This record gives sequence, C-alpha cells and structure tokens, in this order.
Amino acid sequence: FCFNWKKSAAEARRMLVEVYGDAAPTDKSCREWFRRFKDGDFSVEDK
Repeated sequence: FCFNWKKSAAEARRMLVEVYGDAAPTDKSCREWFRRFKDGDFSVEDK
C-alpha cells in the first residue's frame, strides 16, 4: 500500500518498524520489493 501512496522504501520501512518492531522486514528487503514493484512485480516472496 505504501508504494501505491507514492511513499519511499525508507518511509515504508519506518512504518513497518512502528508496527512490527524487530520483526519488520529489513531495509534491504524493502528496497528490493520497491524495485520489483516499479517493474510491475508485486510479489514479496524471496527470489
């Protein structure tokens, strides 16, 4: 949802940390997901 709201990967990560704390996805994962989202791949599964 953050991607569709034009948020950055860093902003999305901060929001996830607020909710999930240490269990939130890593910054690296968030950046990778956003890169994929820009390419039209909306899967968050590891590849």
